[in-house]
Amino acid sequence: MSETVLKTNNITIVFGGLKAVDNFSIEIKKGELVGLIGPNGAGKTTVFNMLTGVYTPTSGTVELNGEDVTKLSPHVRVKKGIARTFQNIRLFKRMSVLENVKVAANVNMNYGIFDGIFKTKKYWAQEDKATEEAMEILEVLGLAEYKDQEAQNLPYGKQRKLEIARALASKPSLLCLDEPAAGMNPIETEELMETIKIVREKFNTTVLLIEHDMKLVMGICEWIKVINFGKEIAQGTPAEIQANEEVIKAYLGE
Repeated sequence: MSETVLKTNNITIVFGGLKAVDNFSIEIKKGELVGLIGPNGAGKTTVFNMLTGVYTPTSGTVELNGEDVTKLSPHVRVKKGIARTFQNIRLFKRMSVLENVKVAANVNMNYGIFDGIFKTKKYWAQEDKATEEAMEILEVLGLAEYKDQEAQNLPYGKQRKLEIARALASKPSLLCLDEPAAGMNPIETEELMETIKIVREKFNTTVLLIEHDMKLVMGICEWIKVINFGKEIAQGTPAEIQANEEVIKAYLGE
């Protein structure tokens, strides 16, 4: 039986008396590709913010690889094995494509201030390793030829892929993608679907994604959880979700 990578137990968060997310529970096994969907304002990104440490739940717990990380800060959770992308692209625009990826690799480096100042053998060994691993990621995602370009000069779709590359550089056991297809045209979205499949296969990564593009969600997710007004309303395979009357009502209205 596959080991559990992520488990949340009835996480709830209240903002000024309003329950933005109410008793949300999910369990994701190693290697799964899972979708979290719902109408605008349903609480999906708030869930991501609780998983990654941006918000601390008012109640409930978040477990990553069997460890309670509910109260850990975002940067500590990255070290524990969770990485994410955002709805709005947050690249270091004036840095090169390669530098953007290497920034995230820093979380796994262990040289000290002395090594950094005096550029010791340990410093160069780890920098060279980080460069090599970053280039491997860029190769897989089809971005290697752009390694020396500033991130801001990439086409929109490739900037999205670079965000995924940067997240992968921290070597996550769980990759959270927040609307990765936002703003993409149909061709870019098709390419993204293949990229996500390749990422899971090549990097042995479990994937949880939020997405409004139902073609993408139904095309790659093994199972899906649906929330509305902060509460779960359905869970199942893509076929089961597409046929669920409550899900249809939530998206299309009465």
